[in-house]
Amino acid sequence: MSKEDLRVKSKIEEALGAYCANEAALGPREKKICYYIDPIKRDVSQPFSTGMTSERVCKRINAQNPEICTVKFPIATEKLEPQDLSKLRVKQLKSILADRGVQCVGCVEKEEFIKKVQETEHLARNEF
Repeated sequence: MSKEDLRVKSKIEEALGAYCANEAALGPREKKICYYIDPIKRDVSQPFSTGMTSERVCKRINAQNPEICTVKFPIATEKLEPQDLSKLRVKQLKSILADRGVQCVGCVEKEEFIKKVQETEHLARNEF
């Protein structure tokens, strides 16, 4: 899309439709977002055409369909170094472990969660 097309609602709607039509290339989370966006394309394209950020668009369409903004994407960990893991919050580390199907029993400190993430690196799914 060109920069001028980002200001035209119909072009944004066409781009959304084209993206969602390619189901073979979409993952389960992308398909879920497309499912939620399809009925309200006009409501989504209008704020984007005015240059609104995605966070503000989520707040605006939250009243119509709150599920769109709750779809979370997993954190890519295959390229993270140990110092990068230390920058993540404990909640994010727990999410990584949950995506891998692992629980950190008895973990209290952040360093324990980081160690468990590093130990279970072989369980990381290649969905990215």
